[in-house]
Amino acid sequence: MDQQFWDELYGSQDQLFSGLPNDVLVAEVAGLEPGQALDVGCGEGADACWLAEQGWQVTAVDVSQVALERAAKIRPDVSWSHADLAATPPPRRSFDLVTAHYFPIEHEPGHTIVRGLIDAVAPGGTLLFVGHDPADFPDEHEHEHDYDPRDFYLPGEVADLLDDEWVILVNETRARTRPGPPGTHHVADLVLRAQRKAR
Repeated sequence: MDQQFWDELYGSQDQLFSGLPNDVLVAEVAGLEPGQALDVGCGEGADACWLAEQGWQVTAVDVSQVALERAAKIRPDVSWSHADLAATPPPRRSFDLVTAHYFPIEHEPGHTIVRGLIDAVAPGGTLLFVGHDPADFPDEHEHEHDYDPRDFYLPGEVADLLDDEWVILVNETRARTRPGPPGTHHVADLVLRAQRKAR
């Protein structure tokens, strides 16, 4: 799942996703005081655009240049950033919100990328990490595409990496309120929302 993979995927259609913000983002963030937000794996930018509309100052990161160029045409006031978080972690303790929806991070011994996202949350800030429920993936789907969601960090695994600086507010399986993209089997999300304690 490198830049070439994602550029080809986004380039295969004029618009790959619905253009609507993720329902979990709206539900969990609507009541928060806007500040600096980092949208990880922003894709075509629906979440970043919604955050900007709510008053957040948004930095939106993706590995796909095709997706970023598409998103920038919609909302040029968002800071669209082409970056590989494996090579360049975000600045430490700089964001009041770090949000990652369905962002595939493969398991690694030192948890470098995940720890980078955790470290990017400022004191008093929120980490929102959302993934697909692996129970929604039938075995034949995994074998056919050589893809197993269990190879990637799930929200509960991210929660296990949080220390006593954090308060976990939500760590649950939640039914989706609208269907996933065509051809997918997603009916439930795994949702982690945690807050770093203020100084």
